[in-house]
Amino acid sequence: MAEHIKCLIIGSGPAGYTAAIYAARANLQPVVYQGIEPGGQLTTTTEIENFPGFPEGITGNELMDRMKAQAERFGTDVRFGIVTEADLSQRPFRLTIDGEKEIEAESLIIATGATAKYLGLESESKFRGMGVSACATCDGFFYRNKDVAVVGGGDTAIEEATYLASICRKVYIIVRKPYFRASKAMQQRAFETTNLEILFEYNTEEVLGDDNGVTGLRIISNEGVRKEIAIDGLFLAIGHTPNTGVFAKYLNLNNEGYIITDGATSRTNIEGVFAAGDVKNPHYRQAVAAAGSGCIAALDCERFLMEHK
Repeated sequence: MAEHIKCLIIGSGPAGYTAAIYAARANLQPVVYQGIEPGGQLTTTTEIENFPGFPEGITGNELMDRMKAQAERFGTDVRFGIVTEADLSQRPFRLTIDGEKEIEAESLIIATGATAKYLGLESESKFRGMGVSACATCDGFFYRNKDVAVVGGGDTAIEEATYLASICRKVYIIVRKPYFRASKAMQQRAFETTNLEILFEYNTEEVLGDDNGVTGLRIISNEGVRKEIAIDGLFLAIGHTPNTGVFAKYLNLNNEGYIITDGATSRTNIEGVFAAGDVKNPHYRQAVAAAGSGCIAALDCERFLMEHK
């Protein structure tokens, strides 16, 4: 027999845990399934200096542990597990956890986030969190007056590269094609940034480093010419993949796969299903923005359940 849950939250990043805190305080008896990456993307970030309330900074793991403890303090049931199937065709919604456990949920908050795309290099994985990052606005500050590189050729890559150029000594942008995919305005911004060196038709072959982190990058041109550049940090800006696959059959998604919500609310096209955090917001990708949207989702969910007693 399926377990019946009043408020089911999928995802355990800032959006999921904030939704859980608010839902628990509203006596919605929330259950959180942590998903494939407990704590979300923040657990891959070492030091966080821009989350309000922590003037001395805090590590990603510690911040998520605190959010989890706060959610549990008010009665949230936090569990390990991944949603492997979902039927959102009618309420209660039916979901399968880890291919085995059946759940019926009166309401559902999806906070599954978006996964940054990486190059797939072994050396890249080795130095993740030690100089390799997928978020310049999160980690750029640590490279003030240092040399860094950005991989990517779209608007996001140029935006991150020009942001880094404002605080770093030198920024390389590595583009595998002979041109940018970015808009004309963004390209102009890149060409006008004096401490930004554009390396067209190059691919990243190896991230170089030691026990202290990244020290350089070996790149190879489309013609097979290798060169090494000395850098302290590498930023990937080749896109994100929203974790919406299991829900895609039922929810309205945009062209990139992000959940579409009703205006500033968290409401999806299915009554009783709400979305929060990076799974619906491809633009800001900040912990505090995700936490705020988690609050909104819990308030929307509470209102929905009161109206459908």
